[in-house]
Amino acid sequence: MKIYLVDGTYELFRAYYGAPSRTGPTGKEVGACRALFGSLLSLLTKDQATHVAVAFDTVIESFRNKLFPGYKTGAGIEPDLYQQFPLAEQITQALGFVCWPMTDFEADDALATAAFQLGSHPDVDQVIICSPDKDLMQCVDGQRVICWDRRRGIHYDEPEVINKMGVAPASIPDYLALVGDTADGIPGISKWGAKSTAQVLNVYPHIENIPSDPEQWTLHLRGRTGLVNNLNQHHSEALLFKKLATLRLDVPINASPEALKWNGARNEILEMVSLELRDPKLSSRIPSVRKPT
Repeated sequence: MKIYLVDGTYELFRAYYGAPSRTGPTGKEVGACRALFGSLLSLLTKDQATHVAVAFDTVIESFRNKLFPGYKTGAGIEPDLYQQFPLAEQITQALGFVCWPMTDFEADDALATAAFQLGSHPDVDQVIICSPDKDLMQCVDGQRVICWDRRRGIHYDEPEVINKMGVAPASIPDYLALVGDTADGIPGISKWGAKSTAQVLNVYPHIENIPSDPEQWTLHLRGRTGLVNNLNQHHSEALLFKKLATLRLDVPINASPEALKWNGARNEILEMVSLELRDPKLSSRIPSVRKPT
């Protein structure tokens, strides 16, 4: 079986900035949720998915904000987008998918935990993380756990991650710590650019492996003395940034194949969602549960 793990926060953001504006019966914006419904529905109708879970950042802040004040917050999110999160979660449940609304952790942590647990499950052929987020690429494991950019139709297995990021999946947190990640508020370490960082991490896969003396380097890289000096001066920050970029694998969720199996829409929730989206024909678009062959 294939398991589909969906980054619901990304899907909702993408829908908000790509779908036409629509209002619900109370005048609130629901355009992103209408598009989200169609996007999630296509997993059933187009991709024939049988096991699906969707994770959302119900609260944008997480435990990481306590570790580093500069970490991303909900500041700057459009109010019309932010207020659609509860409805987005209800849409997920109405479709019959497992929904993981995150508060203390992030949606990415839930997806990483599920990928870790399911990647070695004997009944699972492949785990597909539906997101182009570079943070989630650290979860990729050969062909068994991959990332899928649904919008571009690109599948990221291990070779494709290396081709895109310049480093192996296991080095992604180190890469983001050194280069920085503006989307998450991680500033990175001065002088550590994308190209030089990738070259270093291909020889020393983790920050902890990088020699503090440039004379001990086996990598002949121009400017290595400056790189080493900056890293030595900000080593504790680099390790903190790595901790921020490392996804957790201990989120308390039920990610068993049995729990994620799709058993049809939840009609009691679907009726309410239909009213909110002003679309009484939603139920007619959802397929019936497929019988085993």
